[in-house]
Amino acid sequence: MISALSDIVTIQNLTHRYGTHLAVDDVSFSIAQGASFGLLGPNGGGKTTLFKILATLLTPSQGTASIGGHDVVRNRAAVRGLCGVVFQSPSLDPYLTVRENLLHGGHLYGLHGAALESRIRESLAALDVADRAHHLVRTLSGGLKRRVEIAKSVLHRPAVLLLDEPSTGLDPGARAGMWRQLQALRATSGMTLVMTTHYMDEADRCERLGIMDRGRLVALGRPNELKGRIGGVCIQIECDDANAMRDRVASRFNCAAAVVDGSVRIEQAGGHALVPALVDAFGSDIRSVTVGQPTLEDVFMHETGRRFEIE
Repeated sequence: MISALSDIVTIQNLTHRYGTHLAVDDVSFSIAQGASFGLLGPNGGGKTTLFKILATLLTPSQGTASIGGHDVVRNRAAVRGLCGVVFQSPSLDPYLTVRENLLHGGHLYGLHGAALESRIRESLAALDVADRAHHLVRTLSGGLKRRVEIAKSVLHRPAVLLLDEPSTGLDPGARAGMWRQLQALRATSGMTLVMTTHYMDEADRCERLGIMDRGRLVALGRPNELKGRIGGVCIQIECDDANAMRDRVASRFNCAAAVVDGSVRIEQAGGHALVPALVDAFGSDIRSVTVGQPTLEDVFMHETGRRFEIE
């Protein structure tokens, strides 16, 4: 049972260490019931560790987390009944059919007989893979396999669907199709989606977003709100001596500039007008100048002082 909560997921001062390595560092946030929430971060950012704690697979070193009012450590069974989980690694048996995979998955949730058959039909239809019910999983494309994984994870009609980088390895078309199916599923069921990702376009589709880096939650809010914090366009200058160029720009134009991974970065309201002046002033020392509206990658650089890089 879920109590009548506006926030279905609550995390308070959550910390986790692997030996001396601090993987999650005093993280706190909540997720509203029925929302789509994304955790964005590079590899090693801490998002998968946080996912494992929410999925009751890992006991945190400190702090608490609850789903539907149930503590993920003290009430693991209740939490597992409320959640569907889609892992990065495949959990389907490639030598069984789609239906057979869902049949055995349903048994793990205590579903049997006519009720299970009804749930299988319902899940396959919701993920638009009903026509593949009798196909061997190993014959399916990566995108279809992922949709079958999701269909299996929602057989018991969970209140929260946890997805750990579910579109890794999928082509852009398959990723977009998977996201459409997830949003349609959320719209019809009221399910809360909690997803980890390192794809900027995927994170942009979430209603609310937490950005993690080196175990810390560095930003939290709606994607457009986070981009709005930058307060202007982003200018990037490629040159031979970034530190010297930063100082020359700051002195000449009285604006803040920073060096990020060997490039000069400027966040400036009305920055388009600054570009010609930069070229006029330092053209012979500039290899290239790019300018654009803030992106989530810009937000990451603004908060961490470095680029968003995926190994």
